[in-house]
Amino acid sequence: MMHSFTKTISAACFILSAIAQQCFANETVGVREMTLASPQRGRELAATVWYPASEGGSRQVLGETALFIGTPAMRDAPMADGRYPVILLSHGAGIAGTPAGVSWLAAPLAQHGFIVAAPTHPGNGGPDKSAAETMKLWLRPGDISATLDAIGRTAFFGPHIVPEKVGMLGLSMGGSTALALAGARFDADRLAGYCDTDASNPSLCQWVRMSGVDLHAVDMGQAGESRKDPRIHFIMAVDPAPMDVLRPDSFPEIDGPIAILNLGRVADLPPTVRADSAARLMRHASYSVIEDASHFSMFAECKPVAAETVLAEIGEPICSDGEGRSRKEIHKQIINTVMQAFDQMLRRAR
Repeated sequence: MMHSFTKTISAACFILSAIAQQCFANETVGVREMTLASPQRGRELAATVWYPASEGGSRQVLGETALFIGTPAMRDAPMADGRYPVILLSHGAGIAGTPAGVSWLAAPLAQHGFIVAAPTHPGNGGPDKSAAETMKLWLRPGDISATLDAIGRTAFFGPHIVPEKVGMLGLSMGGSTALALAGARFDADRLAGYCDTDASNPSLCQWVRMSGVDLHAVDMGQAGESRKDPRIHFIMAVDPAPMDVLRPDSFPEIDGPIAILNLGRVADLPPTVRADSAARLMRHASYSVIEDASHFSMFAECKPVAAETVLAEIGEPICSDGEGRSRKEIHKQIINTVMQAFDQMLRRAR
């Protein structure tokens, strides 16, 4: 009886966003927007921060669209007492290329006891999406470092941060951002030639060319510089991309702990995300896979009526995962894997 009742309530909550907010809003997760300075970009950046909260704030669902199911949190809720490790989060690019698009992962981490801070990488997603800005991969790590600077200075978050327990989590293009912050370096020549063909990334490169962007004409004079941030003590990358524009000779120079997670069978992974060989070159890296997942598993759950429409309009099966399990089940595994890694590396005695 209880199982049937729970299923009925869950179904009712899903029907309307307003009902969903009341049914699912998690009052232990706060979310706050902030604006921070970026000397590197010469502009201000927006950032979203999820955090352990006490009672208060207003219910809000983040990342909900006509396609994706959103994730609830309490807007501007008071900060819960205590001091917490920080996870800096870098989103990917494209249709889910915003902090809100990774709320499905950020909110559970905050509920678990982390402060999770994600800058909006300019031009990587949302209404101001730009192929030219998206391909300036070497600027993304600076967005993360600037976010760490900013949250430490705020009266709201600063007193609650444990500065010696800072980690970094990157998804897709955010994964290569994470590796750059660990000490990996971009290869300007490889990046310039990345879209000479569609071999590496057909959908991204078609968009780059349709946007009139010639990567060979982009000033990449700073692309190969080190972006390492020594304040970050542990880095995790999920399906990092593009791996094939990072310099392999920089991997052995990474001296901190790294965890890399690929989504899908290793033999089936495209070279632009396959990271097992890179992990072997890093001195303190672990490597794992979720074989029945796909790169699209990093997106939020799709609404049931959306899958066929999206496939027809966008041309990519972004609502599809690997065989056998639902995205919700795969998300649970990703969340648990990430939590265990950051618990081990940031909560253990140092």
